[in-house]
Amino acid sequence: MATETIAAGELADHGAAGPGMPQLDVSSFPNQIFWLLVTLVVIYFVLSRFALPRIGAVLAERAGTITNDIAAAEELRHRAREAEAAYDKALADARAEANKIVADTKAQIQADLDAEMEKADAQIAEKTAESQKAIDEIREGAARNVSEVARDVAREIVAAFGTEADAKTVDSAVDAKLGERA
Repeated sequence: MATETIAAGELADHGAAGPGMPQLDVSSFPNQIFWLLVTLVVIYFVLSRFALPRIGAVLAERAGTITNDIAAAEELRHRAREAEAAYDKALADARAEANKIVADTKAQIQADLDAEMEKADAQIAEKTAESQKAIDEIREGAARNVSEVARDVAREIVAAFGTEADAKTVDSAVDAKLGERA
């Protein structure tokens, strides 16, 4: 590369202190400002006619979708509350019905139990009466046996003393002694 020598006077003529950025050359500012304005107008036109309407449509569609989703969520929340209320009512009804069934069953069981207790009490009373009757018969038989044994023993004792007692005297003596104990 060949080096060019630029004289100080030539630099002053161009208005720059040395080689630099062409955008900062004051002599090209009107040209740069013109193209800047043309570019901004073209960008504005492209954005306002094509890009911004599309972006606006997308934003409007999103806003509509969000609004619809919020409305659907509110409807579903309302339905969920209604379903929960219906569930709570059904649960309360089921509990009430279960409590009623339990109460009815308890009453039926208690009635059956009372009937069976009455039957058992009647059977026990019947068995007790039969047992008492048997005991009374046994007692009566035992008393007769005791009376007979006492008469026989009294006769044997009197005979052992060497005397003879008549049956009437022995019977009256034994009856008198047994009557005192009863």
